[in-house]
Amino acid sequence: MDQKGYRRGSFQSSTSDEDMLEIAGASLDFMADDDPPLDREMGGFSSYNGGGMNGTSTMMDFLEEPLPGVGTYEDFNTIDWVREKSRDRDRHREITSRSKESTWALIHSVSDAFSGWLLMLLIGLLAGSLAGLIDISAHWMTDLKEGVCLAGFWFNHEHCCWKSNTTFTDRDKCPEWESWSQLILGHGEGAFAYILNYFMYVIWALLFSLLAVLLVKGFAPYACGSGIPEIKTILSGFIIRGYLGKWTLIIKTITLVLAVSSGLSLGKEGPLVHVACCCGNILCHLFTKYRKNEAKRREVLSAAAAAGVSVAFGAPIGGVLFSLEEVSYYFPLKTLWRSFFAALVAAFTLRSINPFGNSRLVLFYVEFHMPWHLLELVPFILLGIFGGLWGAFFIRSNIAWCRRRKTTRLGKYPVLEVFVVTAITAILAFPNEYTRMSTSELISELFNDCGILDSSKLCEYVNDFNSTKGDDLPDRAAGPGVYTAMWQLALALIMKVFITIFTFGMKVPSGLFIPSMAVGAIAGRLLGVAVEQLAYYHHDWAIFSGWCSQGADCITPGLYAMVGAAACLGGVTRMTVSLVVIMFELTGGLEYIVPLMAAAMTSKWVADAIGREGIYDAHIRLNGYPFLEAKEEFSHKTLAMDVMRPRRNDPPLTVITQDSMTVEDVETIINETTYSGYPVVVSRESQRLVGFVLRRDLIISIENARKKQDGIVSTSVIYFTDHSPPLPPSSPSMLKLRSILDLSPFTVTDQTPMEIVVDIFRKLGLRQCLVTHNGKLLGIITKKDVLKHIAQLANQDPDSILFN
Repeated sequence: MDQKGYRRGSFQSSTSDEDMLEIAGASLDFMADDDPPLDREMGGFSSYNGGGMNGTSTMMDFLEEPLPGVGTYEDFNTIDWVREKSRDRDRHREITSRSKESTWALIHSVSDAFSGWLLMLLIGLLAGSLAGLIDISAHWMTDLKEGVCLAGFWFNHEHCCWKSNTTFTDRDKCPEWESWSQLILGHGEGAFAYILNYFMYVIWALLFSLLAVLLVKGFAPYACGSGIPEIKTILSGFIIRGYLGKWTLIIKTITLVLAVSSGLSLGKEGPLVHVACCCGNILCHLFTKYRKNEAKRREVLSAAAAAGVSVAFGAPIGGVLFSLEEVSYYFPLKTLWRSFFAALVAAFTLRSINPFGNSRLVLFYVEFHMPWHLLELVPFILLGIFGGLWGAFFIRSNIAWCRRRKTTRLGKYPVLEVFVVTAITAILAFPNEYTRMSTSELISELFNDCGILDSSKLCEYVNDFNSTKGDDLPDRAAGPGVYTAMWQLALALIMKVFITIFTFGMKVPSGLFIPSMAVGAIAGRLLGVAVEQLAYYHHDWAIFSGWCSQGADCITPGLYAMVGAAACLGGVTRMTVSLVVIMFELTGGLEYIVPLMAAAMTSKWVADAIGREGIYDAHIRLNGYPFLEAKEEFSHKTLAMDVMRPRRNDPPLTVITQDSMTVEDVETIINETTYSGYPVVVSRESQRLVGFVLRRDLIISIENARKKQDGIVSTSVIYFTDHSPPLPPSSPSMLKLRSILDLSPFTVTDQTPMEIVVDIFRKLGLRQCLVTHNGKLLGIITKKDVLKHIAQLANQDPDSILFN
């Protein structure tokens, strides 16, 4: 795909992600540097042959009889939103006009209108089924590290003990489930049995993680990480071939199970968004409307992202809001409805599979029975401050580590890195029961409101059953089990805080939602127990006397864990609305929205005060993706002439004249430059702008003309006008290329403020705009130039923007 030379036959006609080789996977994901395989300084984008801003477009001949490859995009380039929307409007108008001609055309029109909803149904079904498969497999393989079920090795620990006759308190010690020491030695007690279980735990963890990283490296380099930064970039119009392809889907599904089962400090929720978007992209190929239009495909991917969060958290409404707030760049009302439908179908499918056996969509569904008091907003806000500080600390530390991975030899040894981190994690995790269990089970236990039958150490209070009223237990003095659990949770918190920094960004599928929630849930439970004990021993203090009398159930430590989880997740991702909705959908507690809102906003404010970027935006900037953030304001007083190229002392802008250059002249320009497109002018002297033509379309059209059109030679004149120029009779045949010319490129004057230019790029999704002065062409501003300019004004390295 290197374009420094003009190579015939080097372009594929398809725009499908399936048909392109994943050429950049190794260099993007496994090499120390991030140099793109394509070196284009100027971004060209496909021609929009309409009537400019007025939208009175006419169908051009290359759209009526398209050449294979013309109008498509190359890898690592941005789509032209305006052109794609124009093409879809033309297609829709044509179908509507034909529907009045015959019954078959009417049926085709109805099926075209219905195809979007059918596609959403298929995405929801496939995403929900894969999520159920991942949940069941990960649960089984996580338990496999500790033992095996004699009744059937395919049962996890919980399912194995369902039919056992053991008492409720001994439900985890059923005879059907045996640890590895019991299976190998015949007994599970003693130091040697402990060492054997420890050894087997570490061996299984290393086996799972090594298998995951080898599969990713060997078959689908794009399957690593969470995928959300890249999906945000793709939804903004960038093209990464293969990132949402079938191999990525297959390998990500398999390796996600392996990575979660290995016990690494990562979650499956972020990668499930990537999996759902892969499903959406692959299913788009079933429908011509979405297969051939990149803008329409991105509407589908926005809905698929909503379905991914819906099955990840069992939160369909939260999924729609997550797609709207966090990942989508263009989100019309129609996409909102379809996202809602896709999320609904995905959640229904997952509920039908019932992967956790509890008739719930998530593993940690809990219900709290006691209301919260106004004074509890103080510890909730403290948890928000902690979440913001943790989020800012995590982002800075993780980005520094990832940058070190890219710029040093460390990046060349992804398998060794995964091996070392897994070994350290497993060795540290096994002695502590709260790090040994899966992170989802840990969160479930921390969210849990202690009842009479709970046997967890977190619920080992000193019982005074004389004061028990119904099912509600009063606040009680903490027993030895609670104090032991507090120490273990404090150690687990320290481990999770630091090990997650090195885990996120490794070459295995790794989500950040669950580790962030675990950090917050641990901190929240610790604070909740502390407040509970304070209220128990000092109920006569002024702050407690009005609402927390002795023997009452005042404080719910599980609620503090939930608020802490929301605060830390918000501090890392900077989500607000969608985060609160996801959290109350998880717990079913509508009355706890205010504590969640207070913690989420506090964590965002604190984290924003330290650093403006969330973790996904930071990774987008680290990877050099051309993502123009719509939320940031441009407040500098620069002009278009300050940003455009060529600059002073630069060579003049490379242009093509409308009717005076030969095929050889154009091929020479293509060979000697690496630009993606060229302005077309009346003549070099006048520099009056005619339009803009893509390099890719030029190459394909010239190739096709040489093969199929008689008399086209190197000395043939190329013209972009309606009528051929006057030439001597002895001249060879001329080549008319007006059909590939964009007659209405966006232009600004050299005195246009950059504030307006940036706004145009954001809202119209432009690839580039041309700069004129009194109608004469002066230069060009590409999206990459705008991003470099913004980076320069923010005192960042402008060369960090790697792609077009």
